[in-house]
Amino acid sequence: MRLFPYAVVLLGVLRHGGASGLLELSLGKFRNVLLNRTNPVEAVIRHIASNITVVIFQVHAQKNDVVISFDKNPSVNSSGTGVDRGLVSILRPQQTVCTWYLRSLDASQVLSTAISIPYMEKDPVPGGCNLEFDLEVDPNIYLDYTVVDTHIKFAPANLGYTRGANPPSCDSGTGQNSRWRLRYDVYQYFLPENELSEMVLMSHIRKMSEVESIKANGIKMLTLTNDDKTNVYFSSLPGQGVIYNVIVRDPVWNTSAAYVPVHTYACSFADLVDNCSTLSKLSTKVFFTALAVLGLFTCFFGHRFWKTDLFFMGFIFSGFFFFVFITRVTGLGYDVRLILTAVAGIIGGFFLVASWWRFGSVLLAMFIIGLVLGFLFSSTVFFTPLGDYRVFRDDVVFWVTFSSVALMIPVLFVGCPRILNILASGIVGSYTVILAIACYIYTSLAYITLNLLRRVLNDYFNRAYTNVPFQTNDFIILSVWTMLALSGVTVQLRRERSEVPFPPHPYLTWKRERERRSTNVLDPSHHIPPLRERIHNKLLHIKEFFQKEQPAGERTPLLL
Repeated sequence: MRLFPYAVVLLGVLRHGGASGLLELSLGKFRNVLLNRTNPVEAVIRHIASNITVVIFQVHAQKNDVVISFDKNPSVNSSGTGVDRGLVSILRPQQTVCTWYLRSLDASQVLSTAISIPYMEKDPVPGGCNLEFDLEVDPNIYLDYTVVDTHIKFAPANLGYTRGANPPSCDSGTGQNSRWRLRYDVYQYFLPENELSEMVLMSHIRKMSEVESIKANGIKMLTLTNDDKTNVYFSSLPGQGVIYNVIVRDPVWNTSAAYVPVHTYACSFADLVDNCSTLSKLSTKVFFTALAVLGLFTCFFGHRFWKTDLFFMGFIFSGFFFFVFITRVTGLGYDVRLILTAVAGIIGGFFLVASWWRFGSVLLAMFIIGLVLGFLFSSTVFFTPLGDYRVFRDDVVFWVTFSSVALMIPVLFVGCPRILNILASGIVGSYTVILAIACYIYTSLAYITLNLLRRVLNDYFNRAYTNVPFQTNDFIILSVWTMLALSGVTVQLRRERSEVPFPPHPYLTWKRERERRSTNVLDPSHHIPPLRERIHNKLLHIKEFFQKEQPAGERTPLLL
């Protein structure tokens, strides 16, 4: 089945003369083409109208680099290499034909799609004022990514001009008659979730290549002016296909043009482990699956099993801060950090249980439980488009606002701790199930807390836009989260409405019971041997069970 798209493309190439290495194109029409390393494909456009001054030719592949050039023997200043590359052809007077050459860097055949887009004399020229990259006029968007953020950058555009004329100077001034009047709209487009096929990319990248199609399908993230640098950062979404493009606008002539779109999955297809198909490590799956089992129990029975609830919340609270600490101050590997985080979480959970058992302070326990719920609530608030407001790029503003929202939860519920605990166990417990699901299939809901973790761990994450897709898969998982949270809270409220709000102080209860048994001789428990003696008697009983029966010697009948 995987060969089917290639067979379709090959039939199309043969039908249009592709067997001879010639690809006939029409302006504004996409063509799929198979490329290889040994036989360059010559792409030709004929009968170009005289009112067209610029043609941007571009080619796109999913994961293998392709080379696009003006000459059959490409040079650095006349070619581009990458998975998304384009060239600008500035047309001469009377020119009606344009030619480019395509080939791949891979020995096997590479599926790609190509298109040529025309622009007229008043349309801006993308990359026309390039001073950074190799091409004289560079319409490409250059992308690099890490597991945390994705960075795109591009060359400034120039004003449009007629055929045969000299291009406007890029540095003649900053007034309304110069290229400084241009505006750059940055767009983002998400591919379908959990979809990594080449044909899906080829079909969707067409929606982000021309101006009107970009406006209709893309999400406008921001607008850059002459005061801004032409580079933007986004939060990386490993395993999720994303397409970026930029529309440059001329507000005086009311015209616009599009750069060459660029795509990323923020992961590698070539790696044997942790590639785009298997993003989550085994340690991550084990950790969050175990946490989800405990969280699901807490969701429905947290308040009834109070000590288990305390352990669960203490585990999350201490584990989160310990992971941040060892990541910031050590260079340990991820698996080691996750194991140490699990150990620290267990210690923190037992510590919270032990502190309540010894001191009986419900106030301290509820403050930590309220903070956990508050952090999740505040993270959800900044997960919305509110989090991308420019004011929150300042770390001081962000953390003051975030902390205030998080602290609002324990403050609001200070008079009804039982309601707070039931809400926290239901909502937080059910969210751990969502985190476990995210280890196996992509869901944007995992980034509610992951974006917070990235902001804590990375000093420059404040510059990244954190928009994520919200598609059918996410609506289904959101419904699961909502159903679990509502069910858990409802079940606990109905079960606990006639019970005491919290168990009595266990240490004082144990102390009173010990004093009562030591003074009341009529109490049967007063005659129970000490624990040490009971353990010793039990061990003797077990030892006697395994001993062989000894011979009794001569037996004499009982004399009556």
